[in-house]
Parts: sequence; C-alpha cells; structure tokens
Amino acid sequence: MLPPRRVRRISGPVVIGALVAAVALLPVLVPVAAVASVFLPGRWRALRLLCFALVYLALEVVGLVVAGVLWALSAFGCRLDTPRWRAAHYTVLRLLLDALMRAAQRVFALRLVTDGTSWSPLDDGVPGSTNAMVVLSRHAGPGDSFLLVDTLMNRDHLRRPRIVLKDLLQLDPLLDVYLNRLPNHFVAADPAVGYSSTEAIADLARDLGEEDALLIFPEGANFTPQRRFRAIQRLRDRSLVAAVRRAEALQHLLPPRPAGVTAALRAAPHADVVFVAHTGLEHLSTVRDLWRDLPMDKTLHLRWWFVPAAEVPRDDTELTDWLYRWWATIDAWVSATSAAEQPARGGRRAADG
Repeated sequence: MLPPRRVRRISGPVVIGALVAAVALLPVLVPVAAVASVFLPGRWRALRLLCFALVYLALEVVGLVVAGVLWALSAFGCRLDTPRWRAAHYTVLRLLLDALMRAAQRVFALRLVTDGTSWSPLDDGVPGSTNAMVVLSRHAGPGDSFLLVDTLMNRDHLRRPRIVLKDLLQLDPLLDVYLNRLPNHFVAADPAVGYSSTEAIADLARDLGEEDALLIFPEGANFTPQRRFRAIQRLRDRSLVAAVRRAEALQHLLPPRPAGVTAALRAAPHADVVFVAHTGLEHLSTVRDLWRDLPMDKTLHLRWWFVPAAEVPRDDTELTDWLYRWWATIDAWVSATSAAEQPARGGRRAADG
C-alpha cells in the first residue's frame, strides 16, 4: 500500500542526502565500479550506471528545489492550478527530461532514430496536428514512458502530456510532486480505492486543448509471455473468438484493452490519434532487468502513425476492430525492425570479439 503524501515527502531529503553521500564517496565508488566493470558484460557497465545514477539524483534534487521555489512564488501553492503556473511546471519538466534523455544517450551510447515520417505541429500540417491529441503506444518497460513524454514535450512537438500511471510511481519524489500538480491520474493497485482508470482517462480527455496530448498504453502492462498467455485466456473465457485469434497473431504486444481508448475518444471526439511503436527498451521492467540487459551502444527505433480525428471510428465495435488492426501493424513493424537489427548486432559482436 502506498504511504500517505506526508510520509512520501520524506523521500525528498533522502534523495538530497543520497546525492551528497554519493559525491562524497566518489573516490571509493569510481574504482569499485571500474573493477566491477571488468567482470560485467559490455563496456564499463558499472561505471556507466554510476554516472547515470549521479545525473538522475542531481536532476531530482534540482527539480525538487525548483518545485519549492514555484510553490513559494505561486502564493504558497494557492495559484498552482492556474495556467501560468501549470505552464511553468511543464517547462521545468521538459528541461529536466531533455537533460535526462541527453545524458542517457551520451552515457550509454544510444542513438534514437525515427523511422518513417514523423509528425509535428510545426511541420505545416504535412502530416501534423494542431488539434488535441490522443497518443496510443505499446508498453515495453518504464524507459518507454520517459522516451515518449520527452518526445512529446520537446521543441519539435511542444505538447503538454497527460498520463494515467500506476500509483507506485509516486514513490519517486520528483514524479510525485510535479505530476500531482498537473492534470495526470495515478491509479491505485486496489480497484476499490478511488475511481477506475477508464473514468480517469475520460476525465483527462474531456478538456484536452490543442497543445495537450493524452498518453495511453492500451496493453495495460509490459509484454511478457506469461501476461500474453493470461490476456488471451481472459479473452477466451469471455468467448471473444475473433479477439482470441487476433491476440494469438501478436508476437510482441499484448492484446489492446479498448475500454480506455473508447473512453478517451468519446470524451474528446475532436482529438487526433497518434500510434507509437519503438524497439530497444524491451525486457526492462525491473532493476534486475536493467542490470542484466542494460541497453548500451545500440540504436533505439521510434515510429509514429498519424490519424486525423475525422478518420477515427465512433462505433464501439468498429473502434475495437480498428484498434486491433493498428496493433497488428505495430506488431509487424516491431518484428521487421528487430529482425533488421539482428545482423547489425551480430556484426558488432564479431568485431568486438
């Protein structure tokens, strides 16, 4: 169960203390990480992780300090819900995420490639959107959330994202402070607590403006073979024969849950839809996964498909069928992109050997 907000606020000083301790212990941590890297796969894995952890802690501290300043300047929190102060929080989040993603790309030698034609409200609408936007993405680990939100907020797109997240993410003090001050929703693990994620999605979508983007992960969880089996079994138990057949054809994605997507598009029929696929961040659901399969010296691929509001089905049955067709398109793209990367990876391993 998630601790109450007053208890969670203790994590802020803990993060500051962790950063001070880490900096003070650098003369010890650096040699230990260097020695550990000799016994770990990849080039300087432990040193890279240490460097990135320090950057992450530093950005957390900077963000929390700025959040305190914003709270004081906004009449000690009385005006935080006004457009001016919301915009200030979005700006700070954008700068922090930009710094974090640049650090990740530099430290881990990652290269981000956008396949196909991207969209942007600054592209004179070819293709593009100045409408509200609902973004539907595959779910492939916590790293994809940072990547997508950073992409939505960067200078090319300048969107203000709204997200429905698991409540445990509030254990991160920076996310806890900023995302609770902005229109987002944390869903409790216990469905009896608060209202459902479907209702939360509808509430967030209802007043979407032209600079807003509602980010939804229709799968509801990261892909694993076990989750895929359970998801297909649930469809089979409900006698949804066609959905079972389509879900079994998906190799890299869980079957989408149409309820949240339907709720969002009903509440915001004016919104355009963007589908997102990416590769390179799979299998990174836990700290253990991150340690074992840390993405280093590799290319991350990102692909966007833009659908204007006028082309989005409105009937529930047609919308579900449309969503499954797009999920099959994303699955095929992931298969093709992953297969194309295999020879390149094999060549790099041979060269390293």
